[in-house]
Amino acid sequence: MDGLPEDSSDASQQASTSNDDQGVYFVPYRWWKEAREASSALDSDGAKGITYTVAPASSYGGPMKIINNIFNSDLVFNLRRECDNVQSNENGEVGISGRDYALVPGEMWLQALKWHSDSKSASKDGRTFSAGEDDMADVYPLQLRLSVLRETNSLGVKISKKDNAIERFRRACKIFSVEPELWRIWDFSGKITLYFLSDKSKLAQETQRQSEQEILLELQVYGLSDFSRSRDLKKDDLTGLLSNGTSLMMNGGGANMNSSEAGSLGLTGLQNLGNTCFMSSALQCLAHTPKFVDYFLGDYNAEINHDNPLGMDGEIALAFGDLLRKLWAPGATPVAPRMFKSKLARFAPQFSGFNQHDSQELLAFLLDGLHEDLNRVKCKPYVEVKDGDGRPDEEIADEYWRNHLARNDSIIVELYQGQYRSTLVCPVCRKVSITFDPFMYLSLPLPSTSMRTMTLTVMSTDGNTPPSSFTVSIPKNGKFEDLIQALSIACSLGVDETFLVAEIYNNRIIRYLGEPSDSLSLIRDDDRLVAYRLPKGAEDIPIIVFMHQHAEEPSICGKLTSSWKAFGIPLVTSSKFENGSDIRTLYLKLLRAFLIPDEESGDDNDKNERTANEELTNMEDATTPSFNASADSANRKEFQVDSDTDLEFYLTDEKGTTRDSRIVMNEPVAAKAVPGRLSVLVCWPSKMVKKYKSRLLSSLPQVFKSDFFAKKTQESVSLYKCLEAFLKEEPLGPEDMWYCPACKKHRQASKKLDLWRLPEILVIHLKRFSYSRFLKNKLETYVDFPVHDLDLSRHIAHRSDQLSNRYMLYAVSNHYGSMGGGHYTAFVHHAGGQWYDFDDSHVSPISEDRIKTSAAYVLFYRRVADR
Repeated sequence: MDGLPEDSSDASQQASTSNDDQGVYFVPYRWWKEAREASSALDSDGAKGITYTVAPASSYGGPMKIINNIFNSDLVFNLRRECDNVQSNENGEVGISGRDYALVPGEMWLQALKWHSDSKSASKDGRTFSAGEDDMADVYPLQLRLSVLRETNSLGVKISKKDNAIERFRRACKIFSVEPELWRIWDFSGKITLYFLSDKSKLAQETQRQSEQEILLELQVYGLSDFSRSRDLKKDDLTGLLSNGTSLMMNGGGANMNSSEAGSLGLTGLQNLGNTCFMSSALQCLAHTPKFVDYFLGDYNAEINHDNPLGMDGEIALAFGDLLRKLWAPGATPVAPRMFKSKLARFAPQFSGFNQHDSQELLAFLLDGLHEDLNRVKCKPYVEVKDGDGRPDEEIADEYWRNHLARNDSIIVELYQGQYRSTLVCPVCRKVSITFDPFMYLSLPLPSTSMRTMTLTVMSTDGNTPPSSFTVSIPKNGKFEDLIQALSIACSLGVDETFLVAEIYNNRIIRYLGEPSDSLSLIRDDDRLVAYRLPKGAEDIPIIVFMHQHAEEPSICGKLTSSWKAFGIPLVTSSKFENGSDIRTLYLKLLRAFLIPDEESGDDNDKNERTANEELTNMEDATTPSFNASADSANRKEFQVDSDTDLEFYLTDEKGTTRDSRIVMNEPVAAKAVPGRLSVLVCWPSKMVKKYKSRLLSSLPQVFKSDFFAKKTQESVSLYKCLEAFLKEEPLGPEDMWYCPACKKHRQASKKLDLWRLPEILVIHLKRFSYSRFLKNKLETYVDFPVHDLDLSRHIAHRSDQLSNRYMLYAVSNHYGSMGGGHYTAFVHHAGGQWYDFDDSHVSPISEDRIKTSAAYVLFYRRVADR
């Protein structure tokens, strides 16, 4: 045999370096050529196929010629190589009969199959040979026996019933029947060419020898089952068959029936290994991301960065790529992602075990880990951030982006990363600092469109009016300043007054609420709040907090024992004092609003007490109660001397649990408590308690008492409103103070974010989960997000004429249920315009009008061209 041409050496080299496990696929040449011409990934290496012409096998010329032809049931033919016109044949017109085929390695076949699946919906105009129309059965193996016929420079092929099942042999007879018309095979795998090599050791390394003359080769036949029927099938009938087949072939449920391989490609579920639905949801969204999937279905091993100390030696990338190949394998059953979960738990212990986790947190870790594993920058240069010095924002932004790309270059950066402008303004010197930072996703708050009803008790500090409850409505996600403003209007707070708001628990103040920027989520519905009216501008005047105890004489085993028990609401006033008499006078002044006048009868007293108590506990807006006249008469009433002397005053701590020292009348008070605040414990004799409205003094309504049977309305907000709330200027929290380079101090600056550069794939995280010191909460707000046309033109600060600002939704990660549990699923837009619901191992179609729910948690958008 003559020496091989130069292009055949390329093919053989490709075969020798390929993975033996990926196999060789026998496919229609038109199907392969269409994908190869359209996909740069398939034609990136420029490899040329070697062309072979199929010819009838030479008849046996011995004396047994007639008998051998009668009894031989094997299918035999020869392959003769066309050495002179390889290039012209490949680029020429494919025969009308369509009997031209290609041999391709498994990796390239999978990429071609993915391309046909993605372009299925775009080939409605005109007849296009695609996987969705011309292959009618699953992939099946076929065993061939090859023998090199060196005297004729050809390859003998034999397909025997001994090596193949009867049904597969019957199909092979229809495909390989040698007719007068010319048909050819293009070898892109290099396997056939390799069999012509004279190097026996290399031949034995690549193939499995059955004898000295024959070599066994297994082909994966695709798109050619029941060939004779599919060639004559009408297009209308074919469309109907494909439609029915696609709907039946779903992984995780249903019968495994013949269907379009491309139609079901990628519709593979993930088995739940125990609370791993959060992982399945995030993975399915990534597994259907355009360009991202193509990258991992291709040869990405060369880009793995084993030297990156921030990476994981490529193990996460390899595990993720292997999982994606299994999900996109044709005819796959639900995959158990044990290896991926094992790698994940190794490098991210927070995801180990079988507890429920957050799909967005997994997504953030995975994208960051894949970036570091696939970072093309082997040695990251040192980059010094320069000051803007009055330069245009465009110039500064480009400089920041170049610096970022100098250290970070991966498929993750190319697809997922954008850039926003961050502006900080010092509240003192008005220093402005502008930086441009990359982002991988946008975490958007859910602004509340509903109001929250809150009830507080307002108490005077002069003893002129009894406590009154006020119910106000404020934004659900408002700040403490919103509550103060609404309460000030409700109780007609004077311009010279201010509020001291405190939470009462067990007859004492457990905390003060005074930071205007604090979120109202810090206040629970079952809290009991009191707003004390104090004079404004009296910072140098001490605040006195009175707590109460009264004597109890319970009978234990027939003996009377005395003890002290806390009761009532702490009373607060602001005044200067010198001695114990001043303290007693201030306290008795505060008690005037609770005094029971002598002229009222006992029955009337009980009635008034019940009425006042109901007014507070029913949380109704109250005006000044009708017993103010009685309080005025009490102002003129002189207290009995024995009542005054029976009250005992002690200095105590803020909890009222200790008696440090007794306050003696007409002697100076040695205050050693909190600066500007004095805590006093007042001990009451039991006979004095009867003279005051102790129930009114002890009753406080809850902030909100929910009605179990009340129907909750569904709150709704648009995605654009969420984006505006994210981009809104707001002050930094006390824990996020900014160091001002001009003031040389940490300042609570105001911060403003602006979108500057948008990524190819935009991931939007809806912040449904909120955390505070006291509780965790999930917002069930319905977010109305665009499906086909998310236009961010009005929300981006820098307009680029080269890139579109429009996006289309292609995946949604959903969370159903409450925090700490619940269930995750994914909605994915598949080829052909159909949406699918991925619920662990079960995959089912879903209509587009059902993908918008209040469970939407992470949204995945891809950029589309401007209209």
